[in-house]
Amino acid sequence: MPVASAAEGDAMHVDHPELDRRTLLRAGLGAATVAVVGSQLALPAAAQAAPGADLDWIIGCDEWGARPPADPLSVSAIPTNKIIVHHMAFPNVTDYSEAQAVKLAHDCQDLHMDGNGWSDTGQHFTISRGGYVLEGRHGSLARLQAGDRQMISAHCPGENGRAIGIENEGTYVTDTPPEDLLDSLVTLCTTICRQYGLHAHDIFGHWDFRTTLCPGAQFYRLFPAVRRRVLRKLGTHLSDVPARRWPDLWRFVSSPAVRVAQYLLAYRGYAVTPNSTFDAATVTAVADWQARNGIPVDVDATLTAPTWETLAPELDTHATGLPVQAVQFILNWKGYPDVVVTGEYDHATRKAVQDLQALHGLPRNGKVSTSTWCALVGGVVRQSFRHH
Repeated sequence: MPVASAAEGDAMHVDHPELDRRTLLRAGLGAATVAVVGSQLALPAAAQAAPGADLDWIIGCDEWGARPPADPLSVSAIPTNKIIVHHMAFPNVTDYSEAQAVKLAHDCQDLHMDGNGWSDTGQHFTISRGGYVLEGRHGSLARLQAGDRQMISAHCPGENGRAIGIENEGTYVTDTPPEDLLDSLVTLCTTICRQYGLHAHDIFGHWDFRTTLCPGAQFYRLFPAVRRRVLRKLGTHLSDVPARRWPDLWRFVSSPAVRVAQYLLAYRGYAVTPNSTFDAATVTAVADWQARNGIPVDVDATLTAPTWETLAPELDTHATGLPVQAVQFILNWKGYPDVVVTGEYDHATRKAVQDLQALHGLPRNGKVSTSTWCALVGGVVRQSFRHH
């Protein structure tokens, strides 16, 4: 059975359910979760939503023969606000059959339960390379049908109570997923958006919220195209897309984008070490920056849109120093190996910035505008939906 490394996939990340309790406390809901008893969810009447779309195309846990959860699972008491897409760091098999998809679901559940010690499969849904969509964590399909709250999961610490996790079979650091997988990903993301009231600009990658090589650099390059397809299926008008949708990083996540924020906080004079960990010094600096700039101070140091937009300086190709180091670090992490962190805006950096700008429909001028910063740290810009 393949085992994903901590750097490449989700399999070996530690499950931190306490992060979700903090999420609930932050929302003023205490431990207002709902236990799963067998396959039944005892939700309060107010939480019940009207039945949603026909989801018969998703292979449920009972259908693929999932093991029962080792411990009771819970339903989140806070709203879902994003989708996080993963690759599994499993082999890129050429067996596209339903039998392989079922084997994949079993292998993943066994790895998560027996290897990681989790209660069940970590993610909500799984997509095979043949395009089969399977329920991962028990209860996820019922919650999707209801469109009210999600199962608290284990796919991304800090986001497990508010992000739907989708695992995709394969490893996509240097390869791209098959078309059947991409087609099913678009269909599943569209369905999740409809059921939970989300948008195409609410689709992110795992490494936007966690220090990992998942979902793989080549897969991640396809995300703007995936979002465009979801936008079209949802029928969303371009005017309803925000100019920029920044990743809402907060003190319970660690990721390459956190290090970018740390570089920028250090540039602004704060004693913060760029280490990708949302540590106490970073929390203090974010709160101080928000207060000094008339931005509401977030109790969990969330990097809100006004925080990012005041923190990130626009750079031309003559820039030097910490902001350029931030750009170079995130470019190198996200698939531009020729970019080295020097603090000098060299040719390799400019070329990579221009490539990123083209990918997101931004002017290919090599200057790091606010929208380019947004794309760099994993956010979504409106221009990416105009781009074809």
